[in-house]
Amino acid sequence: MAVFTLSVNGQSHKVEADADMPLLWVLRDRLQLTGTKFGCGQGLCGACTVHLGGAPVRACKTRLGDVGARPVTTIEGLDPQGAHPLLKAWLELDVSQYGYCQTGQIMKAAALLTANPRPSDADIDQAMGRNVCRCGTYLRIREAIHRAAGKKAEVTP
Repeated sequence: MAVFTLSVNGQSHKVEADADMPLLWVLRDRLQLTGTKFGCGQGLCGACTVHLGGAPVRACKTRLGDVGARPVTTIEGLDPQGAHPLLKAWLELDVSQYGYCQTGQIMKAAALLTANPRPSDADIDQAMGRNVCRCGTYLRIREAIHRAAGKKAEVTP
């Protein structure tokens, strides 16, 4: 075991764990940030998507030892006040049915909008394609991303 210093949602945390421990379990079990979900455990479904250094990654497949000094952002840190355009759009359009995959969907969508503030349907489908929604709310997810993209221009940091 080693001690790792992580920056998660803008706060520094010291974690004693094995370097091979998946980031998902560090977040959920050690830091009590349970918004990031365990889905398949193989990096296939996207329920565990977080941002590492600004890029979306599968937390179930990201080893603690590979995080380094890159900051981690979870759904809890996306916007603690709940004012992020994606969070608002998800609620306005009632995107979620059972919701388990939605935090990963939102984190992936946030990365997409950072890279491409005005994505087309094809851009959204390509970016979100590996995030699985078991209830099949893909059309509402796409609409929420478009709605958030429209509001993003109105929001000033």
